[in-house]
Amino acid sequence: MQRRLLILLSLCLIALSGCTVDRRPIIGIAWRDGLTGSSYVGTYLAIEAMGARPVLLGQVQSAELRYTDGQIDHSHIDSLGILRLSDAERVKSGATTCSNAREVMQGIDAVVLTGGEDISPTLFRNPQPWHGIEAERDYNATRDVSDYLLLQYCIEQDVPTLCICRGAQMLAVVSGAELIQDIPTHYTDVGATYCHTHRCDKSNPDAEQDYVSHDVTVTAENSLLHKAVGTLTIEKCPSWHHQAIGSLEGTKAYVTATTTADGVEIVEALERRDTRFVMGVQYHPEVVLYKQSKGEENLSRYMTPDEAMLYFHALKEAI
Repeated sequence: MQRRLLILLSLCLIALSGCTVDRRPIIGIAWRDGLTGSSYVGTYLAIEAMGARPVLLGQVQSAELRYTDGQIDHSHIDSLGILRLSDAERVKSGATTCSNAREVMQGIDAVVLTGGEDISPTLFRNPQPWHGIEAERDYNATRDVSDYLLLQYCIEQDVPTLCICRGAQMLAVVSGAELIQDIPTHYTDVGATYCHTHRCDKSNPDAEQDYVSHDVTVTAENSLLHKAVGTLTIEKCPSWHHQAIGSLEGTKAYVTATTTADGVEIVEALERRDTRFVMGVQYHPEVVLYKQSKGEENLSRYMTPDEAMLYFHALKEAI
């Protein structure tokens, strides 16, 4: 009898030894429709590379709006694809308790918001009309609401969050700021000549349709960004955006980095003052991991993979 018990115990121990528990931090990637873009794939690869587990989050929905087949009902969206003003006001004024954000975030240790479409200008602190540039009409109201409510929840619950490009712009909007809706138009308005520092010339068929590269100046020492990268000049930042973050005056966010080209300053990074780690960068460190995975030959144009990983390591350390 005693021998049988010993054998049974041994078998149990062998079985248990074969079971491994995944103790890696779980990093949620904010919901989005397409999962093949360079920003999403690069973020997924970066999270894996830093020893965490990437998970695509479910869509955060507002209880104040109607949804049809997983998309915001057309009654809430205008002919341009922009969230209607009255509905945007409901999203901005509504608490995250009027959404499924808590359920979506169950078991998630940190979050990354990736790049993507322009944000409905009705969500700005002072709503603006559409910029009127047909070639730049690119909106996703369903994602706008999901990102807005998710980021609002992460700020309220002090969840470490890294916001990239569109994500950085959403951080500005959630914090109560406005966006510059078109950088070339902004340059014209201030009497400057734009040399496509932040994105290639999409209207030029001969222009290379790839991320441009430029340096960024860190303007806030001892900020989360400065601590992460360890330098005041961040070289060769991959960039692809035609909108930009406007003034953060009067908000709980503050500027931590900028780029000045042709006499015009553009915000490149921002942070929240009331959280442990909520940081946004206008450029795309994650695409370096994407390009590396594809074996692309122009990697030397951008920051190194090790430099790109600094942002994700900082996120993990904040957990």
